[in-house]
Amino acid sequence: MKRVGLILKPDGTVPADLVRELTGFVQQLGHNVVVIAEDGPHGSDIGAGAAADMGADVVSEANLGGAIDVAVALGGDGTMLRASDLVADASVPVLGINLGRLGFLSPYQPDRAQPALRDALEGRLPIEHRMRLRVTYQRPDGETIVRHALNDAVVHQGTMARLIELEARFDGTLITEYRADGLIVCTPTGSTAYNLAAGGPVLTPGQEAMAITPICPHALTNRPLVVPPQHTIALRVIGTTPTAVLTVDGHWGHDLDPDDLILMTRAAKPFRVFGSPKPYFDILRQKLHWGVRADRGENHS
Repeated sequence: MKRVGLILKPDGTVPADLVRELTGFVQQLGHNVVVIAEDGPHGSDIGAGAAADMGADVVSEANLGGAIDVAVALGGDGTMLRASDLVADASVPVLGINLGRLGFLSPYQPDRAQPALRDALEGRLPIEHRMRLRVTYQRPDGETIVRHALNDAVVHQGTMARLIELEARFDGTLITEYRADGLIVCTPTGSTAYNLAAGGPVLTPGQEAMAITPICPHALTNRPLVVPPQHTIALRVIGTTPTAVLTVDGHWGHDLDPDDLILMTRAAKPFRVFGSPKPYFDILRQKLHWGVRADRGENHS
C-alpha cells in the first residue's frame, strides 16, 4: 500500500470532480490518498474537501513530505514548483497533471491521469532527477534565510524602472560587475522560463549546471554564462541602487539592501519527477514552436 498525496493548484480552479475521480481510482488500486489542509483564501480547500469526504487523510503542508510515497500535482508548472517546495527534501517523486498552459513539468493531460498514475505506482514510469538551487540570503547583521529553487533565483529592480548594480563572484573570484535591470541564476529546468525570455541558453534537464543571465544589461557585451553547479555564485548589490529585490521561483521575495549577500549553489537533494511520455526535444518543438513556418503553420523539424 502506498500513500499518494494530491497537491492542488492553489487558486481553487482544480475541478472537484477530477479530484474525486483520482481519489476513487487510487483507493480502488488499494492505496491511500493524502491531501493538504487548506485554510487559506484561495478556495483550493474545495478540492481537498472533496477528497477528504471520500476518506483521504488530511495533513499540514509542513508534514506532507513525510506522509506520502508519491505525489500528484494538479495544475501547471507553478503547481510543480509548489510541489518541489513541499516534497523534494523528502525525495518524494511527483507526477504532473497539466491544467495550465505550457506544461514543461506537467506532461500528462487530465484524460491520461489515471493510466499515468497507475504506471507510476506500479514502477513503469522513469523518474528524472532535476537539480535545484540552494539560495542563501545573508545580511551584514548575520540574519540568514535559506530557500530552494527548482527554476531560478532573480535579483531585479523591484518597482523602480532603473538599472541596478551587482557584483558577481564565482567561488570568491570576481566575474564582473553588472549594470542591468537584473540578473537571473537558473537551473536546467528553469532555463526555459524567465531565463529563456531574457535571451539565456536552453539547458537540457539532465545537465548539472547553472546559467547566469543578465536582464537588459547596460553593456551589450555582458552575455549569459554557464557554470558547474558544485561551485558557489555570490551576488551583492553595490553602488547607489535605491531598491532591489530577490525572488526565488517567482513566489518568494525579499527586499535587498547594499552589501546584502546572496549565495547560490546546487541543493543537496534534487526534485524527483516522473518523466514525460514524449522526448524532451519533442516538447521543446511543441511548446516553443520550433520549426513552424508562420505562413503555413507547418512543422518542418
